[in-house]
Amino acid sequence: MMFSRAEKTPIAEWWWSIDRELLGALILLMTCGMVLSFAASPPVAERIGLSQWFFVVRHAMFCVVALPVMIIASFLNHRQARVAALVTLVVSLVLLWATLRFGTEVKGARRWISFAGQSVQPSEFVKPAFAVLGAWLFAESMIHKNVPGRLLASAIMVAIVAGLLLQPDIGQTALVTGTWAVLLFISGISWFIIFGLAAAGGGLIFGAYLLFPHVSRRIDTFLNPEGGGNTYQIDRALQSLHEGGWFGRGPGESIAKKLIPDAHADYVFSAAAGEYGILFCMVLVALIAFIVLRAMMGAQRQTSLFARLAASTLAIQFAMQCGINLAVNLNLIPPKGMTLPFVSYGGTSMIAIAFGMGLMLAFTRTKPEERMATGIPSYRSAVAPLVPAE
Repeated sequence: MMFSRAEKTPIAEWWWSIDRELLGALILLMTCGMVLSFAASPPVAERIGLSQWFFVVRHAMFCVVALPVMIIASFLNHRQARVAALVTLVVSLVLLWATLRFGTEVKGARRWISFAGQSVQPSEFVKPAFAVLGAWLFAESMIHKNVPGRLLASAIMVAIVAGLLLQPDIGQTALVTGTWAVLLFISGISWFIIFGLAAAGGGLIFGAYLLFPHVSRRIDTFLNPEGGGNTYQIDRALQSLHEGGWFGRGPGESIAKKLIPDAHADYVFSAAAGEYGILFCMVLVALIAFIVLRAMMGAQRQTSLFARLAASTLAIQFAMQCGINLAVNLNLIPPKGMTLPFVSYGGTSMIAIAFGMGLMLAFTRTKPEERMATGIPSYRSAVAPLVPAE
């Protein structure tokens, strides 16, 4: 796709202002997910009595929908992105609470609600929408001291977290509260408050352990695998990681992958290790790291405080979700039921992540005068705080 810089059409303006390296990396990650779907999904489908290519076909359909969603969202200007986030947050928050009454119960949790035979997980769309709207509220409170933006963002976070805990969904709760904490941190609050929030977070984890039996079972099993808990899936995942070695056993040759119940979803990283080896997994992690760092550097170049906060928060939220999934696959934390963005199977997750990454691309676009500048931002500018501490 080539356009003249002199063209003034919306597509040409988009092409010359979008971060093409970041866009390409996201598409490459989505392509990796499609490739891994061919490797990990067929055994899962056969095991539960479905057509061998059931999950592969559906994963491809989700990609066909997700890519245009990401591209369309990247066309939005800052005001349009804020409105899109607001509408998405309101609708998804209503649906989030509606799942408590009308949702489908799976393994004791109500996280999905059905429309025309399709299940939707509203919490997936809450995350990127809250990141953008929260960034706007924080930016407004920093620019206009009489605007209670932080208080409003905190109230929205409480409404989201309350609904998630009632489902219950601890993994998504951790991501939403983590997003809110990121906004607090990069908006320049004092370290005293940060340590206080960290202590409160520890208290919430302890409370979840006491209140939710499935949380306590997972933590107990994680801390004491020999205590009789169900460790079958994580054992097979670790076996797949070990048997793959550096270069993998080859496509279709992993034995442990065929035994992992969620090899196509939460444990696709372990399945990839068995098939293609540790080196491939390291490249996949490097690609994720490139996306996050590239987005953070793009955020630093923005003159709008709202854009800097929004792009940075979306990038860190993406990194947190990837980090949680990888940590579960490596048995570093208890299982959380968290997908690996663009790689794991899951329609709602993929489309919601595409929406969030599209908004991130929109917030990292350059202005015409900025496109004339040359050079790469220095390391110092890329890692410096967004705003000075109060």
